[in-house]
Amino acid sequence: MSTERPFGRALCAMITPFAPSGALDLDRAGELAAHLVAEGCDGLVLNGTTGESPTTTDAEKSALVRAVRSAVGPAPALLTGVGTADTLHTAELARQAAKAGADGLLVVTPYYSRPPQAAVEAHFLKVADATELPVMVYDIPGRTGTRVEPATMRRLAAHPRIVAVKDCSYDFLASARLIAETGLAYYSGAEELNLPLYAVGGAGYVSTVANVAPRQLRAVLDAFDAGDTAGAALLHARALPLAELMMASGLPGTVTAKALLGGPVREPLQPADRETVDGLRDALGALLQAESVV
Repeated sequence: MSTERPFGRALCAMITPFAPSGALDLDRAGELAAHLVAEGCDGLVLNGTTGESPTTTDAEKSALVRAVRSAVGPAPALLTGVGTADTLHTAELARQAAKAGADGLLVVTPYYSRPPQAAVEAHFLKVADATELPVMVYDIPGRTGTRVEPATMRRLAAHPRIVAVKDCSYDFLASARLIAETGLAYYSGAEELNLPLYAVGGAGYVSTVANVAPRQLRAVLDAFDAGDTAGAALLHARALPLAELMMASGLPGTVTAKALLGGPVREPLQPADRETVDGLRDALGALLQAESVV
């Protein structure tokens, strides 16, 4: 069972701040990134869907990586999402990310076209060959329409730069087997599975909820690593109500995270309504209050 954590344990899928005008707010992005690192994030994933990658330009994506790198320095791992439905475009985004100073690439399965597994495999291999950066495969069939099947994942694991998976497959048995068989570093992409996946050898998590509760999510892993499994389970359970509201309320995690942090979203996304914002604030407040309870 692999214990390698190529990007650390606690990674935040960071939102992309925008100014009231809708322009990219690089100063605020740097401030948020520095705050998240100070609060316990080992790494940041920029330009993912939480970062509204479908509505940011290629130039904005590179500018965000450069600004965040400048703000946080060389230590935290910076991954950037480069996944698109177009293999050639994805490979070009990978090269731009390398030039901008990224440490790794988050590559999602091509979406909408629903390619067969041989094409899925070829897509990831071409992107992995485009740069010298390590690759995290993003397996989220509920959004893309196509799963990275276990047999495909085993073959991808043979590539020296395909080192990790952001796992939103919701197939815990397959994930546990692949962790044991491949040596790939599996990062939970679903907050409710952060602790379960970690307990069977997962590397950690890539979390949207970490935008607003980075310290509280990391505490779960810290407790588990210290041998306090009961404490880890308690801390995990305490975070679930907020995670459920943010990730399973029918709104994208980008919208719910920005409801708590402030700042506009880009269309077609729309901001959360007042009732939703109030509920999210109550859940976050309850988590913060419970943090001091032993």
